Amino acid sequence: MEIQKLVSLLKNVRSGKTSVEQALTRLKSLPFEDLGFTRIDHHRSLRKGFPEVIWGEGKTVPQILTILKQLRSKGQNVLITRLDQKKARPIQKVFPKSHYRPRSKVLTYLTHPVRMSGKGTILVITAGTTDIPVAEEAVITAEMMGNRVETLFDAGVAGIHRLLSEKKKLDSARVLIVVAGMEGALPSVVGGLVDQPVIAVPTSVGYGASFGGITALLAMLNSCASGVAVVNIDNGFGAGYIASLINGL
Repeated sequence: MEIQKLVSLLKNVRSGKTSVEQALTRLKSLPFEDLGFTRIDHHRSLRKGFPEVIWGEGKTVPQILTILKQLRSKGQNVLITRLDQKKARPIQKVFPKSHYRPRSKVLTYLTHPVRMSGKGTILVITAGTTDIPVAEEAVITAEMMGNRVETLFDAGVAGIHRLLSEKKKLDSARVLIVVAGMEGALPSVVGGLVDQPVIAVPTSVGYGASFGGITALLAMLNSCASGVAVVNIDNGFGAGYIASLINGL
C-alpha cells in the first residue's frame, strides 16, 4: 500500500467516511500475503518507499500474473525486470495498459501516475551503444521511483571528446549512473570530472578477457576517482534504485 493511500484511509476512518471494518479489510493482507509459491511484501512501499519489484526470470507467466494482480489490487505501481518477450506477450494481453521495453526486458504497469519526488536530475551515461539495454533498466527504474532522468549514450573513452563536450550536462546532474563494459574505464573518468555521486555499472559486454563483465567490475572497484560506488554486473535496476534514494535525500 502506498503511503498516500494509507494516510487517506486513516483520514477517512477519522472523518467517518470509512468504517473500521472496511479499513481492516483493506489492511488485513499487510505486511505480506502468502500465495504458496511466493509471499508478496505489500508493506514494502511503506517501509522502503517503493513497492516490491517482480523478477521475471525463473517465474512462469501464471505466477507473474498472480503477483501482478495482487499488487494491482493494492493500488501499487508495478515494475517487472528481466522479462523476456515470450513471457511479456501473454501478460500484456491480460494487462493491455502495461508497457514493455524489449531492449531492457522491463515491463511496467501503472495504477496511478508516478509522483515526482526526486530533488534533481539523474544522468545515465553509457560507454557504448551495446551498454544501452542495462542503462535503460536503470532509467526506467529511476523514472518509476519519481525522478527526472536524462541520458548520454555512446560516450566512452575511445572518443573521450564525446564526453567532454557534455560537461555542462554532467555538472547539472545531481547523481550520475555510468554504464560500461570492456575495460570499464568510463566511471573513473567521470568520477574525476564531477563532485556528485557516481554509480558505476559494469556490463558483460566485451571480448573473452572481459570474463563476462568481471574485468569491468574489478576495474570499477579499483577506481582511483573518489565518489564512485559500484553495483553488480548488468545491474541497471540496482543502480537506478540507489540513484533514486540519493536523489530523494
